[in-house]
Amino acid sequence: MMNMSAIHDSTHTMVLPQLQPFPTSTVATAVVICDTQPIAVEGLRWLLGSTEDLRLECGVTALEAASAKLEEMPRAIVVVDKGLGIPVITDWLHGHAAATSHLGGMELPNVVIWGAGISEAEALKLLQAGVRGILRRSATPANMLLCLRTVASGGTWMEEGIFGDTQRHLKPRRSQLTERERQVTELVERGMRNRDIARSLGIQTGTVKIHLKHIFEKTGVRGRYGLALTGLKKKGALSMAVAAA
Repeated sequence: MMNMSAIHDSTHTMVLPQLQPFPTSTVATAVVICDTQPIAVEGLRWLLGSTEDLRLECGVTALEAASAKLEEMPRAIVVVDKGLGIPVITDWLHGHAAATSHLGGMELPNVVIWGAGISEAEALKLLQAGVRGILRRSATPANMLLCLRTVASGGTWMEEGIFGDTQRHLKPRRSQLTERERQVTELVERGMRNRDIARSLGIQTGTVKIHLKHIFEKTGVRGRYGLALTGLKKKGALSMAVAAA
């Protein structure tokens, strides 16, 4: 008869089949999954069970429970279901950073977000909030492992295609930007809106729009999401990978 194991958090308990024991390697990076679907937990358990460098520590159904695990294992990777809500997730990230600020800096957890559908705006907001990995729930096992290993090594990873034609974004035409255009570009990369950029630079919102038009023409990048993505890539803050067949 199949053994059963219980997964606990502060508000819920899930009873799950124990498919196989966790790897016992002390060098393996711990992974915690925060998801309300038992099948998602078991799928990740099965996947990581075949690796030596990654191990599934546990599954929880609430971010508060994930925080408790991070207190025990601050370098663990937390895979979070986007279905919990973008505002809820970003508030949790900021709260965690504030709670750990006494350690000598705003320390963000190693968070990977996966979801059934992730828009460009959502992906950019998550990256700017400090998320280290983004992929779809339909991602291949190879891409899930690549994402987790990139994050474990200190990098940031996003699945190909979330920002549309990514190669077009990441290979813009070269042209010199003016000092003001570089300032606007930097603020766009931070996620600021046109009116906030105008207020920060002491110019009119219409002037910001004109600068953006010139920036898009000079760089060959189309749209502010593409501009922000290009900036993150140039700074080495983001790795992209083509989805595995």
